[in-house]
Amino acid sequence: MNRQYTGREGERIAQEYVRRFCAIRHTNWKYGKKEIDIVAENDGIIYFIEVKARNGSRFGWPEEAVNNKKREHIQLVAAAYLECFHLFPEAIRFDIIAVTFSTEGHELLHLRDVF
Repeated sequence: MNRQYTGREGERIAQEYVRRFCAIRHTNWKYGKKEIDIVAENDGIIYFIEVKARNGSRFGWPEEAVNNKKREHIQLVAAAYLECFHLFPEAIRFDIIAVTFSTEGHELLHLRDVF
């Protein structure tokens, strides 16, 4: 499985999972060259979700790829999103969904309110 396919499949799996507890407002929403993978909403909370996917853990776990610089980008895009749509939610939350593929299938890890 190549990197591009891994990323697309990871996002598809994450979206399917998120739909179980939230309404998805947008996917791959861009602000300049930066992007947020999933923007979702439930009970007055806006969720900004970064999805990371990898084939195995040989080069580290997917969630480890969300470093401080990536977090800053996500927060910048989130602020632009709220301003663009004139949203004033009760709360916002930043989550990471990590999808790790193996020969047996995949494992999904949902890290909530991570920053």
